Amino acid sequence: VHLVESGGGLVQAGGSLRLSCAVSGVTFDSYDIGWFRQVPGKERVPVSCISSSDGRTHYADPVKGRFTISGDNVKKTVYLQMNSLKPEDTGVYYCAWDGPCFPGMSEGYYDDWGQGTQVTVSS
Repeated sequence: VHLVESGGGLVQAGGSLRLSCAVSGVTFDSYDIGWFRQVPGKERVPVSCISSSDGRTHYADPVKGRFTISGDNVKKTVYLQMNSLKPEDTGVYYCAWDGPCFPGMSEGYYDDWGQGTQVTVSS
């Protein structure tokens, strides 16, 4: 599986970005994808995940009500719509393949990762 993130950038607080995770090398009939954020010197922390088999989604508490995860089976892409961005949302955002989507999600459940896309939110 090959994952490519895009859509990051520099935005002012209160602004929006939409991240994309394009998937190739696997069938996309059913997928479980997570988004994580990492800042220098820290571990990747979970942001959101989606399980296409039952439509289940999960959001970390800091992003609930502001971020929305969705998938497009035709484009083989998962999106993370980020609204009302805050400076603390700054970091490199990674998507990851085939991990369980539940409140206890963590990077240890995922084996395949994209290269990441930088999100910087200025105050």
